[in-house]
Parts: sequence; structure tokens; C-alpha cells
Amino acid sequence: MDKLLVSPSPHLHTKTSTKSLMRDVVIALLPAVVVSVLFYGWSELLVLGVSVASCVLLEYLITKYLLKGTCTVGDWSAVITGVLLALNLPATTPWWVVFIGAVVAIGVAKMTFGGLGQNLFNPAIVGRVFLLISFPTYMTDWTKPQGFIGNFDAYTGATPLGIAKEGGVAAIEGLDYMDMLFMNIGGSAGELSAIALLAGFVYLLARKVIRPYITVSIWVTVAVFSGIFWAINPAEYTDPIFNLLTGGLLLGSIFMATDYVTSPMSNWGGVVFGVGIGLITMLIRYFGAYPEGVSFAILIMNSVVPLLNKWFHAKKYGRA
Repeated sequence: MDKLLVSPSPHLHTKTSTKSLMRDVVIALLPAVVVSVLFYGWSELLVLGVSVASCVLLEYLITKYLLKGTCTVGDWSAVITGVLLALNLPATTPWWVVFIGAVVAIGVAKMTFGGLGQNLFNPAIVGRVFLLISFPTYMTDWTKPQGFIGNFDAYTGATPLGIAKEGGVAAIEGLDYMDMLFMNIGGSAGELSAIALLAGFVYLLARKVIRPYITVSIWVTVAVFSGIFWAINPAEYTDPIFNLLTGGLLLGSIFMATDYVTSPMSNWGGVVFGVGIGLITMLIRYFGAYPEGVSFAILIMNSVVPLLNKWFHAKKYGRA
């Protein structure tokens, strides 16, 4: 009888578990991972390996020796943090910088709050922002390493967003948007292919792992905001397609803004959450010091999630 769990109705049974959900997210990330490895080669494999191994090992050690609780590495959440952190870094990032990012992501942003389900901020973004502020030289090194799909000469240059920030709209007139859709050279490893990220988005929707409200509201907000400014002065402001395809917008809106723990529980809360991320992102891109603002926008809106859950809470079961 001690093994029986007694609880009030309703009783809902489902095969879905934290482990299965996290595993689906890993599968959805595979297209972006494969493209980044093919293009950046051994350098990206090293970043991915160090990031994932560090995140898993750190969570295991903290859970066992500091929290003295049940080991949670089997739920795949540490693996996702490691993959997302790696995709948010340049492929040339030194291994020790990647390790520091993992320490901040797992040790500070996740386990300090008690582990999965209790952290306020997305761990991978916290790690990425910490590295950006602490090691800006490494985090803005866009040298292209040798890849597996051809012989490429080393290329160093700003990202499309950086080019637009420094040289204005005229500096990006030669960029081909179709090339940006399939293989956007310059930027973090996860920003390389919009198609690969969109394939992951379709998979997550098909598996019902995420709902489209947050992601789509971010895209619509970015498109409308940039569209208005572009219509007013196209010589100064970039157009909506450019803003949707460049930077970390797709990676952030699909895989990090939709994190169950750090996003609102209700659909309307998710819409407001997404609109806030889109607005802050564009304000930073157009008027801020950084060319990109997705990570900062998600972190800021993460802090608002408790209020959004209070304002847009779901109706309790059995009540009108």
C-alpha cells in the first residue's frame, strides 16, 4: 500500500515525459548541428563536445555532491543546454571559454535555483550573455574555420547585423537573401542556416512539443516594427526579411524563448511574452549599442514571466 499514490481527480494519463520532450528538442536541433559541423568542421565539433560534456558533468557533480539529490542528467535538459550554448558561440571559441560558459549556465543559472523547473532565466542564454560581456573578443571572432564540405579560405568579417550597424543599409546592399536563408556566413554556429532551424521548428510543432504562439508573435512583431521604420526611411533602417533571417532571431525564438520553464504557461501570456521579445530585440538592433538584441530581450522577458502567469492564468478545472 505504501507504493500507491492517492490524489484527487481529475486523473490524466499520458506517455509524455520530461525525458521524451527534451529528446524531441535534441532531435529538432540536429539539422542546425549537422549544418554547423559540416561548415565549420573540427572546430565546431570541439565546441559542441566541450559544451555538452561540461554541462552534463557539472549537473551531475552539483546534484550529487552539493544538492545531494537524485541525479537528473538522464532527463536530457543538460544536453540541450550544452547544445544551445554551443550554437550560440562562434566556432572559434576556445575550449576554456566554452567551459566557463557551461559553468555559468548550469552552475549559476540552473542549479543555483534548484535545477530543472525552478530556474527563472534560460541557462544557455545566461551563459552566452556572460561570455559576451566577459570575453567580447572571443565572442565576436568571426574567422571561418576549415569545414568538411569544401576548402574554404579563412574569412574574417562582421555579421550582417554588424555590417548594417557600422556601415548602414548601403553596406548590405550586396547581400543575397536566398544565400542568407540557406547558409548565412558570419555569426554564431547556430545562425548559419535558417532552413535548418525552420525544419526543427516544424518538427517541434508536429510533435506538439511547443505551441506556435510565442515564436510567431516574435516574428510578427519584428516584421511589423522593422516594416514601419523601413517604410518611413529605407535608407536608414533594414527591411523585415533581413531582420527575420539574420542574427539569432530564429534560434532564439524557436528553441530558447519557448523553454517550458522560463516562458508563460498560457497562450495569451505567450503572445505578450513574444511581443515583448520582438520589441526589445528591434529597439536594441536599431537604437542600442549592440547589433543584436535577441539574448538580452529573452532574458528581460524571462523576468516578467511570473507576472504574465499571474495576469493570464488559466481557468481552474471545474470553474466557469
